[in-house]
Amino acid sequence: MPRQARLRIPGIPLHIVQRGSNKSACFRGDRDFRVFLSLLDELAPLFGCSVHAYVLMTNHVHLLLTPGRADSASMLMRHLGQRFVQYVNRKYQRTGPMFEGRYRSCLVDSDAYLFACHRYIEMNPVRAGLAEHPSGYPWSSYKFNAEGQPSDILAPHPLYLALAADPLERRARYRTMFEFPQSPEELKRIRESTQAGVVLGRGSFIDDLPSAALSRGIKHPPGRPTKPRLD
Repeated sequence: MPRQARLRIPGIPLHIVQRGSNKSACFRGDRDFRVFLSLLDELAPLFGCSVHAYVLMTNHVHLLLTPGRADSASMLMRHLGQRFVQYVNRKYQRTGPMFEGRYRSCLVDSDAYLFACHRYIEMNPVRAGLAEHPSGYPWSSYKFNAEGQPSDILAPHPLYLALAADPLERRARYRTMFEFPQSPEELKRIRESTQAGVVLGRGSFIDDLPSAALSRGIKHPPGRPTKPRLD
């Protein structure tokens, strides 16, 4: 069967997951993580992608980004993968692919699910038992979004900036979203939407998408999103 066409609409965020081939490790040491982030910093603006959140796990990567063009995300992931694999193959004297041939992704209804994806991504190390709190894991965007650590990679989404006019208050409001766990239903919804390549959104959001996207078999995910508490 032919592969399902990706849903790519400029200006609508994407949750992207890229996994190591056969679940193998993508990063073997701190320098590997730093090289990947350096390449992301270089290539994301080159291909018109605004990165809002990320986490680098041992054998996979999560990104939340907004593409500026229909091909922005695919171009970023292609060149990012090629450049990083070239580095790894040289360093470890290996050959062959490192990542699965096709990354997984889903369009994100920003009003309903943007912060759910932020939390899903930055809590990944906690769920995996690599840290007790997202602030304790060095290879994610949490320290920038929640604590104000400088980053050349990240471009805050307008909804993040709208949390508060004052940066200190904004980060404080962001941190409150991590004070309670995401529901199993919300975690399942994010995972299944990303794996299947369907829209993570409300029915009204899906109905407003261009007809070209609707013709690709967009499905309405079940249930309602969990709203983050900001007080």
